[in-house]
Amino acid sequence: MSEKSKSAPDFIDALQKSRQQQSFGEYIENYINRVKSGDIGSLPIIIGLIVIALIFQSQNANYLTPRNLVNLIVQASIFTTIGYGIVLVLLLGEIDLSAGYTAGVSAVIVGRLLERPLDLSSFGIADPVIVPWFVAMGVALLVTLLIGLLQGSIISGFQLPSFIVTLAGQLAWSGVVLLMMGGAGTVNIRNETVLGVTRSFFPPAWGWLLGFLLVATLALNEFLSYRSRAKMGLSTKPPQAIILQMVILSAVTFAFIAVANQDRGVPFIGLIVLLMMAVLTYVATQTRFGRYIFAVGGNKEAARRAGIRVEAIRIRVFMLCSLMAGFGGIILASRLGSVAPDAGGGQLLLNSIAAPVIGGTSLYGGSGKVSSAFFGALVIASVDNGMFLLGLGAGQRLILTAIVLIVAVVVDAVARRRQQASGRR
Repeated sequence: MSEKSKSAPDFIDALQKSRQQQSFGEYIENYINRVKSGDIGSLPIIIGLIVIALIFQSQNANYLTPRNLVNLIVQASIFTTIGYGIVLVLLLGEIDLSAGYTAGVSAVIVGRLLERPLDLSSFGIADPVIVPWFVAMGVALLVTLLIGLLQGSIISGFQLPSFIVTLAGQLAWSGVVLLMMGGAGTVNIRNETVLGVTRSFFPPAWGWLLGFLLVATLALNEFLSYRSRAKMGLSTKPPQAIILQMVILSAVTFAFIAVANQDRGVPFIGLIVLLMMAVLTYVATQTRFGRYIFAVGGNKEAARRAGIRVEAIRIRVFMLCSLMAGFGGIILASRLGSVAPDAGGGQLLLNSIAAPVIGGTSLYGGSGKVSSAFFGALVIASVDNGMFLLGLGAGQRLILTAIVLIVAVVVDAVARRRQQASGRR
């Protein structure tokens, strides 16, 4: 074999090694450059949560108590769950304004089915039938899935703006909630399993075990990602950066568990929310369906020309969004212990949409993470909870929440412009 023929493979090997060998200093420098160019990631959220904690703790010593921190997780779980579905819709560059009352429909179905035994004498069944909790939840989730199918089909089939269709849906499902309540003031939920969704807590030993499993799973994921990218000759995080990331994550995780164990323990709903995030993150980043969502949101026409069934993707995303709203409705019913004619109203929709936006998901489509709903919901719950402890009225809390949302949108717009300007240079 000639010297010339050997040079090509040698050059490729050298190139791959150079791309793999990224020092810790280079990694930090590249990160700083990305931030300067507008790729700020979760940095504003981290800074925001720290600032929020410092401000409210300085004004009220009860803010960072174990009981209040556990309450924050439970409070944020509703916005987080509905926000997960909103993230997927936003990735398409669409919006779902009906998610709040879709959650309300789910909550009312669960409350009504569990309220009293069903009289099925007209079907030849003499004895009243007690509806099991899993049947009530299953019916609620199936109905919300069908709501998403209906709205997605109308949007895609008639090429209508999602804003208009889901706004009409918001009106329709609020009416459905009123009809299902049938004039009843409030329906109390007494089923222990449903109530336990937000009112159950892990014993201390289980909390530590879950924390260890969480950190170990994330560490394994980082290792597998590192090995996979190295095999393909792609640039990888330096081991020092991975270790530092795991140390910080472990410190935060175990610090929260230690604090939670001083109160009632790690909330069960916290585990459910994290599992939802893990599953949806896998779907969004590791499956063909997830890649298609980003492609459609980035450039709908280009995705269509690439052979992607754009309208089918859009319908499925709206179905997923409504399904997550259904889960959110169950959590809402569990936390309140009852359902009322205004179920799904109030600030629920605002906070559920604001959560992913504040967390960093772009309103312009094609950019965002499922985890943004989790971090954004933490910000909203932290601000709302802190204002409540300070004794601020509902009007003041709404104004401050709106300001936080506007700031998040401005940061997103500025970051996008800086990225575009950096890409042109």
